[in-house]
Amino acid sequence: MDLNLRDIRAFIAVAQTGNFTRAATRLHLSQPALTVQIRRLEETVGVRLFDRNSRNVALTPAGRELLPVLQKSLRDMEHVLIDARALGDGSSGTVRMACLPTFAASLLPDLIQALKNEVPRAGFHIRDVVASMVNTLVRNEDVDIGLTGGELADPGFEVLYAGVDRLVAVCPKAHPLARRRLVKLKDLAGVPLVLTAQGTSVRAVVDAALADADCTPEIACEPTYMMTAVAMVRGGLGVTILPGTAREVLAEPGLVARPIRDAAFVRPIALIKKRGRTLPPLTEKFVELLLEKLRAEGEGHGVI
Repeated sequence: MDLNLRDIRAFIAVAQTGNFTRAATRLHLSQPALTVQIRRLEETVGVRLFDRNSRNVALTPAGRELLPVLQKSLRDMEHVLIDARALGDGSSGTVRMACLPTFAASLLPDLIQALKNEVPRAGFHIRDVVASMVNTLVRNEDVDIGLTGGELADPGFEVLYAGVDRLVAVCPKAHPLARRRLVKLKDLAGVPLVLTAQGTSVRAVVDAALADADCTPEIACEPTYMMTAVAMVRGGLGVTILPGTAREVLAEPGLVARPIRDAAFVRPIALIKKRGRTLPPLTEKFVELLLEKLRAEGEGHGVI
């Protein structure tokens, strides 16, 4: 027979009051019901816990030794129950998310702060990685949700949001392309390009668009990170192609971003979770905030 929390509470109440009647009143029980709980606990531990007669109740030596042990056990279990309820109602927990660096830098800081304002005990485990790694982390359940890019054909994912991120050409203000309102694909074919490395979702879109147009680009360099690509452009090595939402572009006063006049230069994005898995309540709250933000960005034509 397992220890019962109600029986432990009954034992502690009798030990503290030294009286069955007062203990029963404290616990809102009848005295016979309290007596049953004490007897059940004694049967479970296999030892008498109280010496009692018509006038008083006293702990046995075994009862005295068990009292601090059971008091600690009760406190620990009550804390477990409190924490479990907090996880269940979304007032505590950890949001585990993998995200493209573009959105990790632009969308997430404000969203994380908004959720922490609502749920101060919220924790966050954020992995900012390329799209293929986002998908892997969600698939392996290292994270619960992922904001990924590129085409998504894996039936193991449930798509919570789907849209596209428009790509832009980024160049110095003194560059000839900076004078154009829109950049055409043939313009990009005639200048050195700083393209993000193979395996990134942006590079996949750019390569496909150039291949469909039978263009062979002049690639100046292939950095992994957008921040590095921007630095290369700032240094005069060429023009880069990045998502319009990239915060790295906005942080550079010497550079300008020009929309690309070609429907192929859009990156599919998706908010995903593993199919058949239930999201923790706190993560559900965060997803609601994220969806609201993504839809608002879409209406502003950055993400749609």
